[in-house]
Amino acid sequence: MSASRDLPSETLQSKNLHPETRLIHAGTLRSQFGETSEALFLTQGFVYDTAEQCEARFVGTEPGYLYSRFSNPTVNMFETRMAAFEGAESARATASGMAAVHNAVIGQVKAGDHVVAAKALFGSCRWVVEDFLPRFGVASTLVNGLDLDEWRRAVRPNTTVFFRESPTNPTPAVLDIAAIAAIAHDAGAKLVVDNVFATPIFQSPLALGADCVVYSATKHIDGQGRCLGGIILASEKFIQDHIHNLLRQTGPAMSPFNAWVLLKGLETLPVRVERQTANAGVIADLLAGHPKVTRLIYPGRADHPQAATIKKQMRGGSNLIAFEIKGSKPGAFRFLNALKLVRMTNNLGDAKSLITHPATTTHQRLTPQARAELGISDGLVRLSVGLEHADDIAADLTAALEKV
Repeated sequence: MSASRDLPSETLQSKNLHPETRLIHAGTLRSQFGETSEALFLTQGFVYDTAEQCEARFVGTEPGYLYSRFSNPTVNMFETRMAAFEGAESARATASGMAAVHNAVIGQVKAGDHVVAAKALFGSCRWVVEDFLPRFGVASTLVNGLDLDEWRRAVRPNTTVFFRESPTNPTPAVLDIAAIAAIAHDAGAKLVVDNVFATPIFQSPLALGADCVVYSATKHIDGQGRCLGGIILASEKFIQDHIHNLLRQTGPAMSPFNAWVLLKGLETLPVRVERQTANAGVIADLLAGHPKVTRLIYPGRADHPQAATIKKQMRGGSNLIAFEIKGSKPGAFRFLNALKLVRMTNNLGDAKSLITHPATTTHQRLTPQARAELGISDGLVRLSVGLEHADDIAADLTAALEKV
């Protein structure tokens, strides 16, 4: 089946088109049937007209698709559209967000190298840096991501990668991307940023100096709890030097079906995230004054500890709120068990409002001391505000807090 681009990618990536437009049109491929929606190519492989064409495809002298483990038209549309929106030269999709994180880091290192990462990471990300990489001779140092001097002191002659989230999971601290990128580059290292909490709607790490940005597309990009996915975005050189062949040979491939679902999610991403964020602002103000809430952290409020950094590098506060319930773990559990509308799960960025207890879920593998250092108390919960009416979310949270 032949396919051609609906519009040249150069046109769709130009500054003449707004980001919302790129999220609907960028990278579209159409078959000879002229379908309106993106075509779903559920195939494991592709056939060739001649042996010479097959040879040329494999050695890379002729463009075209070979095998869906590393090249597929539907997946390619998702990659191209995300790159156009993010302002990246290139992108590669993966089976999950953690596949994106793992490959973005491990693709840059070899035995004898050193990675510096912020301590405040999603539990699986921290495991990759702290436990997995050292098994292969890659040392790692964890730092307080808010302390620029700690980043500087952690640098060694063999440091190759800096890795951090911002805002962080689960207590949304906001790290200075430009400043940390400068430290990394002075050391000859590359900075990888997990931007999932901010989403590409509210933060652009590449424009701030990061070398690579990763997302769990499972979260806001899908936004409706349907499928897994991840994506790595960077310069064409970065992708070719560190990512392309690694993914081709090891196979953490995104399903074409999942890519198609994610393409549909991108079309409504701004509408959903902006509405969720507006709801989150209402809920954060409600919770900030509640007598059963002892601490609240929300990047959309002026009382956030890094408000100056947020003003400098973010365009919105996100839909994630962290807050602490009176009564430690028993109080938090009474609150969680009393919720009716807001549901307990470890996902985020969904159309439905979701909540989790990080100390016993996403960060349970950390020691109590490590959790305390990150501000993850037994009373802390992380709320992902959804698309329901803000009054209904507020009523559910208020009623559950009465049970504490």
